Amino acid sequence: MSISEPLLVQIVHQHIPAGATVVTIDKPVQHPAIYAADLTGDGIPEIATVYQLNGELYLLILKFYNGQWIKMSLTKGLGYRVTLLTAAPVTSTSRNNLIVGWQLGAIWSKLAVYDWTDSGLKDLTPDDVVFSHAEIIDMPGQHGRDGKVEIALWIHDTGEAYRVDIIRWQNGKWVSAPDVYPYYFPKVVQYYEKLTQHYPDYIFYWSYLADAQYKAGMFPAALVSVQKALSLPDPYPSKEALLALEKSIQQAMESGSHAREVTWLYPVSVRTVQGTRWGYMNEQGNLRLEPVLDDARDFQPNGLAVVVQNGKAGVINLNGQFVVQPLYDSINSYVEGRAIVIDSQGFKMIDEQGHVLTRRAYPFIADVSGGRALFYDTDSSSGGGTIKYGYLDHSGQEVIKAQFQSAYDFQQGKAVVQIKDNEYALIDLNGNRLATYPYPYVCPLGDGLLAFQKETAGKYGYIDERGNIIIQPQFSTALPFHDGLAIVNTSEDYKSSYGVINPHGQFVIQPTYNDIRELGEQRFALGQAIDPEQPYIGSLYAIADEGGKLLSPFTYREVGQFKQGLLSASDGKRTYLLDRSGQPAPGYPQVEGSGTLEVVAPNLIKAFVDQRLSYVNRNGQVIWKQNTIVPLQPPYRVREEKYKPNPDYLVYYPQVEGMADQAAQLGVNAKLKALSQVKPIPADQKLDYSYTGDFEISFYKQQLLQLQLTGYNYPFGAAHGMPTMIYAIINLTNGHMYELKDLFIPNSDYVKVLSRIVADQIKNDPQYSYVFPDTYEGISPDQPFFVTADALHLYFAPYEIAPYAAGFPTFTIPFIQIKDIINTEGEFWIAFHK
Repeated sequence: MSISEPLLVQIVHQHIPAGATVVTIDKPVQHPAIYAADLTGDGIPEIATVYQLNGELYLLILKFYNGQWIKMSLTKGLGYRVTLLTAAPVTSTSRNNLIVGWQLGAIWSKLAVYDWTDSGLKDLTPDDVVFSHAEIIDMPGQHGRDGKVEIALWIHDTGEAYRVDIIRWQNGKWVSAPDVYPYYFPKVVQYYEKLTQHYPDYIFYWSYLADAQYKAGMFPAALVSVQKALSLPDPYPSKEALLALEKSIQQAMESGSHAREVTWLYPVSVRTVQGTRWGYMNEQGNLRLEPVLDDARDFQPNGLAVVVQNGKAGVINLNGQFVVQPLYDSINSYVEGRAIVIDSQGFKMIDEQGHVLTRRAYPFIADVSGGRALFYDTDSSSGGGTIKYGYLDHSGQEVIKAQFQSAYDFQQGKAVVQIKDNEYALIDLNGNRLATYPYPYVCPLGDGLLAFQKETAGKYGYIDERGNIIIQPQFSTALPFHDGLAIVNTSEDYKSSYGVINPHGQFVIQPTYNDIRELGEQRFALGQAIDPEQPYIGSLYAIADEGGKLLSPFTYREVGQFKQGLLSASDGKRTYLLDRSGQPAPGYPQVEGSGTLEVVAPNLIKAFVDQRLSYVNRNGQVIWKQNTIVPLQPPYRVREEKYKPNPDYLVYYPQVEGMADQAAQLGVNAKLKALSQVKPIPADQKLDYSYTGDFEISFYKQQLLQLQLTGYNYPFGAAHGMPTMIYAIINLTNGHMYELKDLFIPNSDYVKVLSRIVADQIKNDPQYSYVFPDTYEGISPDQPFFVTADALHLYFAPYEIAPYAAGFPTFTIPFIQIKDIINTEGEFWIAFHK
């Protein structure tokens, strides 16, 4: 039973006494203290409300019984207001507990967790359990989420400082939940990092930051923070307590007991007759979640992973259960406990339980950054549908309304926005203007400096937060400062001259490189042009320190980012993990092919090399890799072959096995190789393009095998490449590959019939509104097509009748609609309709 908010309010007002008023809860937005949830475990929600009568608070529970709402329980409340009213499974996974915050003082409330018993509601929480703010989440522990919630209690101390405790109900009593600290306390760390930045001399913020970092498993950072606290006068809470915390941090670092992220399931792919399917394995390579998904991403530190099922995105936990049902077109990864989703209405924000937080859909929402999510909306008041930018907070509310011409993400509580032409500003989290910059372009913050242009299309320099020019405009490109250094380009033409400067504008790495990439951990990748006359073809990279000292030769075609002292790099032939010395890290494998390596567990390395996912251990032994043979009905099968004659040319192509007619099989396989673009390519010559090809089994029934062959040709330096898609539709008995005409009765005017149907779909179906006007003139006799069990599908190449972004416009025609012209006695039809 689902009950709308207006109906809830109506029901409640029919059952409270005359003269009573329903209490209002102020946060996160003002709303009546009414909540519907199943409290008894019978599958039917009860209604809980708090009302005030004659200065007293009352908690009323209504139950739906014999077709009407009746009073199930009435309990006298505490305090003078309510700060929280919700329900969640606290004591059991089979039903909810009612959770109420009774406000007893200006900044604290008594937590009440009610359990339904035969004698009515029973508060399980002692009187001394209070909070200023509470979060109720099923937090992942060592073995993932258990279906019951933990409660994070933020208890006010002094200033803006709060003590954070996390409790759960276990074995009939309340206990601390330290196993979920690595999940929750990174959020607490972010909170205190901002406070220490604003108030660097407030010892109690440093003390709480050190404690949060310790509980989050961020031991080196915690040690720095506690030592900072010890260096300030008047130790808080005491010098003895800080020294004890310092000792605990040092012991944790010495023992190596670093908090482990809760990503102990890892995505794996399997080729099947239904295409590539995804599931999850454990650290030992054992399958734990069956490969039945269209796609599967990595589990995040919060124990959740975005997956795709039947074309729709959802979120699962480590048990494979959907915590966000697969309803969305896409879901971004969680950032700061929030994810951005897209459905037919637009962009929305959800929390980790899948609750939609935004009140409506937006044309665009960016990931949360620094407590704010950038969004834009269309301002129709000007008549032209102008785009304006604003910001949402963690609750999905518009904390800064859409008003800016352009805007950047928040960093350390500040963001750069464009007010109008030739006017930018620096704002705080509430939208208050901190500084104004009268320039045509200003870039995001970095170490307190901002790249800017004094003139439109002019050179870049740097200003400070107040707008004072620190480095005069002189660069053709200027990236944000990070750790005291910034990458700039001094080139005047298409050839690049990248270098690295310090905050005084002095070069610490001379501007002589085709490309420079910041790698983190005080390291850079310096790129030399492979062909100086064609610099857009790409670079070969060397690893260098922050002063430009080379730590490796110019060997690498691909470089990643340092993570815990390791960086993935590839020379096109092999892929390595490098350490901070710029050399292959001892004790880690080298993998044939070009791609990336990532250490995901102490003895497990994720390898995405040559467009294929696999896992190896520290010795290089394969733990899992995608299968290269797909069994069909015996004796048939499809074998995957790899062709990589050049680092820039990679094709995976299919070969059919098991056909009785060997000559026909040879002919089929030769044609599949040709269609897949397996052709002579020079081995050592640097190509001016890259090409990748792959395939899927898109349909298989009886004697008909349909293979989708895809390719992507990217000319280096181009805005984008050009995709290709061909379907090879094969009769496994005789090796015939079918054309469109083979589906229809000879001499039938199938071109005219199909052209008319497609024209009607373009005209009347809104999903084809993107088709260029007047470009469609009908289909061709050899129109590209594919089949499914019940329909024919015709498609066009990009740009042919629609924009590039539309991909391959495809039109579905059910067989029943064209049954009069289908040759049901023909070989093509019989191959999958025996």
